[in-house]
Amino acid sequence: MPLEEFTLALFAACNSIRVVGYLPQIHKAATDKNGASSISFMTWMLFLFAHLSTVAYALVNRSDWGLAACFSTNALCCIAILAIVYWKRRSHARRALHYAGSPVLKTT
Repeated sequence: MPLEEFTLALFAACNSIRVVGYLPQIHKAATDKNGASSISFMTWMLFLFAHLSTVAYALVNRSDWGLAACFSTNALCCIAILAIVYWKRRSHARRALHYAGSPVLKTT
C-alpha cells in the first residue's frame, strides 16, 4: 500500500472512531449535577471552530465532500456538547438563585 493510501486510511479511521469518543463527554455533560462544571466551554468552542474551518477548507479548497461530512459530524457533536453544557449551567444557576433567595430554616 502506497504511503498516501495508508495515511488516508489512517486519517479516515481515526476520524471515524473519534465520533465515538464524543459520546462519553456528551453523557458526562448530560448527567452532571453541578452545571457541567468539569467541561471546558472554551475548549469545545475552539474544537467547533476548528471543525467548521476544516469543513470550509474541504469544500472550498479541495471539493472533498467526504472530508466535509466527517468534520461536519465532528462539529455536530461539539454543538451537542456545547448545547448541553449551556443548558445545564443555566439551570444550575437558576437553582442556585432560587435557593439563595429562600429563607434559611433555623432550628433552635
